[in-house]
Amino acid sequence: MKLLLILPILIPLTTAAFCLLSWQHRNVQRLLGALGSAAHLLVALLLLWSVRQDGIFAIQVGNWPAPFGITLVADLFSAIMTVLGALMGFTVVIYSLASMDSGRESSGYYVFFHFLLMGVSGVFLTGDLFNLYVWFEVMLMSSFVLLALGGEKHQLEGAIKYVTLNLVSSALFLTALGILYGMLGTLNMADLSVQISDGKHAGVVSTLSMLFLVAFGIKSALFPLFFWLPASYHTPPVAVSAIFAGLLTKVGVYTLIRVFSLLFAMDIAYTHNIILVIAGLTMVTGVLGAMAQNEFRRILSFHIISQVGYMVMGLGLFTPLALAGSIFYIMHHIIVKTNLFLVSGVARRLQGSYQLDRLGGLYQTAPALTIIFSISAFSLAGIPPLSGFWAKLILVKASLDMTGYIIAATALGVGLFTLFSMAKIWAAAFWGTPPQTTVTAQESAYLNLNTSQKFALYLPMIVLGTLTLIIGLMSQPFFELATRAAEQLMNPAGYIEAVLGGK
Repeated sequence: MKLLLILPILIPLTTAAFCLLSWQHRNVQRLLGALGSAAHLLVALLLLWSVRQDGIFAIQVGNWPAPFGITLVADLFSAIMTVLGALMGFTVVIYSLASMDSGRESSGYYVFFHFLLMGVSGVFLTGDLFNLYVWFEVMLMSSFVLLALGGEKHQLEGAIKYVTLNLVSSALFLTALGILYGMLGTLNMADLSVQISDGKHAGVVSTLSMLFLVAFGIKSALFPLFFWLPASYHTPPVAVSAIFAGLLTKVGVYTLIRVFSLLFAMDIAYTHNIILVIAGLTMVTGVLGAMAQNEFRRILSFHIISQVGYMVMGLGLFTPLALAGSIFYIMHHIIVKTNLFLVSGVARRLQGSYQLDRLGGLYQTAPALTIIFSISAFSLAGIPPLSGFWAKLILVKASLDMTGYIIAATALGVGLFTLFSMAKIWAAAFWGTPPQTTVTAQESAYLNLNTSQKFALYLPMIVLGTLTLIIGLMSQPFFELATRAAEQLMNPAGYIEAVLGGK
């Protein structure tokens, strides 16, 4: 069982290494990329099954006892996130087989893609804050290369903005780690939880928590720290945009939930009320930005910001139901948002542009794509009975239980504006009049694809769209899983016991 904690990190590393050794053989890299991502998904599912059946478990790498060694630990929350990360990796790799150009594939696309998946899995499974920093840097380096791969001018501009602000986040995070270690002499999260809970450094810890909030807030794209996201996510190839949209900000949200439930939960009236206010502002600014855009991927990018607000809203409320709502929302959103970016890529392949005024009539030329978009878009907006409806319902119910009428009204209002912006895409790109200009074969890359390549484009979208329907129509088991994960977060004794044993 303990091997399952290492494999979600080891498999992407091994895949990246073999792809690197096959640098001059593009087809070998493609095969290795697909097989590696499939194996990654399989072990992630086995990990989730084991944690669900047997409870939280941890290993100490090198047999150094906690809190001195490198700890890997999996509870339900981290296991769920590991599965979602592996699932997005698998679907986007399959999509990449038909969408990624040969130049980028030959320049290490699959190498850095799997390094990114390794970093994501490392973040979810580490039990140590310093190693969390290390995995963040692995993610940052690989994502920067993926963002800039190809060297196009707009890509480099977006990559510079992306890496600059994320380096600021890393510097703040490292500073916070230094202060925390100097004060308590440990960075093991379970050990920190025990030491912080004695209340000896309550004032300093509450102040230090704000430094962590800023550092992780940048990575999560919280208000007002989100400017790097809409400036960069629309610049790389759509497969890169999709994996970024599905995972990177959610990694930041995961770390926020982890540290503000395990470490910084002593002064909730101070820390979590600030988080709740920021969540509301993030929802509003993100959706207003989306409504002002007329480019497919930029609309979706601003919606990432808005939806992050919902995920953090549950943390701000900090009740078992609210945290369950946040986890359920993350499950829903990762699948839906990744799929919408994949849809935008096929729309661009069909009509040669991401600009809404150059799209139109896709419901006639691509009815299957229209159905997939409708499922994902209406789920994002919270239309029943799709997954987004249940996710928002849980969070609104949790806020009303806490008499949080303002945040509940904000969540409902932002949902209406989200529906408006999704309807905007629908009206212009799918229902609207086809563009008068003729799309050339060069502009419509879709025309040059063979049947197997078209299948590789549509299969991931169909899988993710089907999962959205399943979560919406059969929401009970997913909600129960999220509820159990939230209970573990609210009662960290099991996590601490798994890591520290009887200490």
